This record gives sequence, C-alpha cells and structure tokens, in this order.
Amino acid sequence: MSQDNINIKNTPASAQEDEIDLIQLAKTLWADRRIVIRTTLIFMVLGLFIAMFSAKEYAASTTMVPQSSEGGSKLGGGLGGLAAMAGINLASMEGGATMPPTLYPKIMTSVPFQKKMMGTIISVEGLDKEVTLADYYENVHKPGIFGIIKRYTIQLPRYLINSIRGSITVTGSKQNMSELLTITFKEKLLMEKLNKQLSLEVNEKDGYVKISARMPEARQAAEIVLKAQILLQEAIIDFKIKKAKDQLIFIEERYAEKQEVFIAAQEKLASFRDQNRNMRTAMAQSRMERLQSEFSIASSVFSELAKQLEAQKIQVMEDTPVFTIIEPVSIPFERSKPKRSMILIVWTFLGGVVGVGMVFGKLFFESIKEKLAS
Repeated sequence: MSQDNINIKNTPASAQEDEIDLIQLAKTLWADRRIVIRTTLIFMVLGLFIAMFSAKEYAASTTMVPQSSEGGSKLGGGLGGLAAMAGINLASMEGGATMPPTLYPKIMTSVPFQKKMMGTIISVEGLDKEVTLADYYENVHKPGIFGIIKRYTIQLPRYLINSIRGSITVTGSKQNMSELLTITFKEKLLMEKLNKQLSLEVNEKDGYVKISARMPEARQAAEIVLKAQILLQEAIIDFKIKKAKDQLIFIEERYAEKQEVFIAAQEKLASFRDQNRNMRTAMAQSRMERLQSEFSIASSVFSELAKQLEAQKIQVMEDTPVFTIIEPVSIPFERSKPKRSMILIVWTFLGGVVGVGMVFGKLFFESIKEKLAS
C-alpha cells in the first residue's frame, strides 16, 4: 500500500468532507459567477448614483471652555446695620448659581433658543441679499433628489396631517398670554431641520463644549455655529448673573428712593437755617436738632447705599462667566459629505455579498426541492 493511500486513510472523515464542501462551493460560485458579477455591477452603479447625487454638506465647529468665578464677594457686614434703616437686607451677597454643562443641550433645543436661531442672517450663493434661516428653509433650500423622494414617500402623511391641522393656538386669560410661547407646525418642522443640522457635544472629563453645524454651503455652516455660540453664551451669562442683576436692580431702586429722601431732608434743613438765622429760641433749637438728625440719618443711609450700589456692580462683573475659545469658528474649505469613494466601495462590497448570497440561496432552494421530490 502506498504512502498516499495511508495518508488518505489516516485523514479524518470530517476533514475530507470539509475539503470537498469548499471545493464544491468554489465550483458553484464559479459556475454562477455571472450572477455575482452582475449583482456587483448593479450595486456599483447604484452606489455611484448615490455618491453623485447626494447633497453636499460642509461642517463647521467651535470649541470653548466656560469658566466662572467660584463664589462671590461678601458684601454687607457693617453696611447692613445702617442700610437696614432703609428697609432692605444687605447681608452677604454670594455669586449666582452655576449652570452645569449637561444642561447646555437643553438650552439649544429649547423653543426660545431655536426661535432666535431662526432669525439668523445667512448668506446664500447666487442671491444678492442675505436671508434669515427660516426664509432659507422655506423658500431657498432645495433638499435634492433624495430629499424630494423622502418628502413625498415617507414624510408625505406627516406633511398632510400638519397642513390639515394648521397652527397651534393658545387660549387663556389675557394676563397669562404674554408669558406663553406659541409655535406653529411649520415652525416645528423648521426646528426639527435645525436640530438635525446643529449639534452640541459636552466633554465633562476635559471640560470643553463643542458646537457643530452641517449646511449645504461652507459659509452658512460657519454663520450658524457663530450665532449658536453667541446665543448659548448669552443664555449661560443670564442664568449665572440673574441673582446679582436682580439685587443690583433692587439696590438701584432703593438708592433712587433714598436719594430723594436725602435731598428733601437737606433742603428742609437748609431752608430752616435760612429762615432762622437770628432766632435763639428753644423751639427753634429743637426744630433745628430734629431736622439735623433726619438729615444725618438720610445722609448715612444714602451714603451706604451708594457704596452698596458700587459693590453690587462689581459683583455682577465678577459673576459674569468668561468663555475661553479654544477653536474659533472658521469657514470649512472641504466638504464633509458625501464621501463618494467610500460610498462606492461600500456599495460595491455590498453587491458582492448579495451576489454570493443569491448563488448560495439558489443552491439551498434547489437542494430542498430535490429532497421534497425524493
């Protein structure tokens, strides 16, 4: 018996079957190679079509680090006793509350923020004048062939329902109407578009915030990011210094009131002195002392409120957050989408996989038919 026959006998049966199966599969693929090639070419053409007609997108971004002073200046102390005469409490005034960065996305998706974003002035290639973002979405922007297909297939029922409903109307007392926000379905759809194109990333570990926007034109993307950055900074500052600003307004009002009291007491004292220069009666002296006392109290309160007013102005400045811009907004020079070469490669690979699957599927169904026939 030859050595080859011995090796064949020593080879496990399962290994021989696997080798036979692989050879058979390879033969099957080669026999039906036209199906694989045809399917691959079809998917390649489809991928090329998608790559050529996909809408262009440019991505712009900015990265900033919000910084704020910890705590606030301790105001009051000795001033509180005299200022309490004015009916106000000038105890220690601490800095405003700090907004955690995790709330920044909530700000950007809020209705007031997005309504302000809709008023952003952007430039459009081919137009002589700039338009607002809302006008751009409604009248200028063309979604492209795939956007049109999506609008009149998947999104068609939603558009029909929204057109029937019209707009949201808010009813209630006139007293509360000024505090309510109204939004139409058209505005809601525009805001949904904005949410898809504008995003915010919060990195709690490194402490930075990144704002990104994707638009069909490079300059538009940069303009949207810049506007979002400004509005977000304003919202954070308003939240942080709200308490200090409210206290400043309160002190300014009391300062104006006590200024009038001080001036009135000063004028009364001066008028009495002018009218009673040569009088030395006890009644006149008593009146003089009383007016002098009223003037001294008014002067002390007014003087302390003036100091408190200046101190509170400093407090507002101290509480105002500072934003360090790590990566400023710049106009992108390369498009972010579509990546045509990647799309073509993926669809070609997908076509090959589908073609191979069709060959094996055909083989599988033929084997089932043979089993059923036998």
